[in-house]
Amino acid sequence: MEGVCAAEESPERESNRHESEESPPVSSAHVGGESQASSQVSDESAESKNKQPEEDVDHLKLISFNVDGLDGEMQPERARGLCSCLTSHSPDVVLLQELIQPYVRFLKKRFAIDYMFIEAGKEHYFTGMMLKKSRITLLDSEIVSYPASQMLRNLLIAQVLFEGQKLHLMTSHFESCKDNSVERMRQLRLVMKRMREAPDDVIVLFGGDTNLRDYEVAKVGLPSSVNDVWEQLGEQEACRYTWDTQTNTNKGIRFKCRLRFDRLYLRQASSDGALQLNPDHMSLTGMEMLDCGRYTSDHWGIYCTFSAVC
Repeated sequence: MEGVCAAEESPERESNRHESEESPPVSSAHVGGESQASSQVSDESAESKNKQPEEDVDHLKLISFNVDGLDGEMQPERARGLCSCLTSHSPDVVLLQELIQPYVRFLKKRFAIDYMFIEAGKEHYFTGMMLKKSRITLLDSEIVSYPASQMLRNLLIAQVLFEGQKLHLMTSHFESCKDNSVERMRQLRLVMKRMREAPDDVIVLFGGDTNLRDYEVAKVGLPSSVNDVWEQLGEQEACRYTWDTQTNTNKGIRFKCRLRFDRLYLRQASSDGALQLNPDHMSLTGMEMLDCGRYTSDHWGIYCTFSAVC
């Protein structure tokens, strides 16, 4: 990763910037599709190449993704895969888990102009957020510790404005491994408490790698004001499993395991006249195998859109 970052700053790279935009590589299938386009279509594409994607002011677009920064295998290629994912969806909010500093530097080189970065740590691995500057106004941020965590886990909260509405964004990476169920449920209780106790005029949106099993959620219980967004959207099977060793071969795990580790939780504002964020679409991202033969992460990311209504 350090070598890739250095290469991005090389004179040769700089001289080629005008010939080729500094965008991450796309999948081979996408490239193949472009190569078959007619010259007329190519000309039209070139003409619109520099146009920024139109922003839908009535929607909030969000990605939550555990990027598996601790896995050193094909790390530069996978980091480019993450950049490609973000460029493709152009989300307003990005919630990232298992970041490491080289990943952060890599992302900032490409997105610092358009996004503000918030990190819940500087050493080892940590969570972070990317907030689109043209859409999200950062008011404040907070890191809440999990006192009993043995894995450096915490809760990152950003207090922001979206379309004039107060919004608390949260992300976390709950304690891993089946044996740490007690601590994981303790962390879920803390998050639910913070969501429930937020002011009435604030929307609260949590996304992250919870490592939760369904029986743990059932044991803790969700406040009546908090919804699991996947359930709210009809429990679509296509985006149920975000950790799926049956399809994702990054870890080379022999046994097949499919779990919904990555989750989104939403609490609406209840005060009169407050904006509401209604989820209207969810899908998984990062499911395309990269040219290096690996996926962007051992997790699939969650891409979700919300309609903003009064």
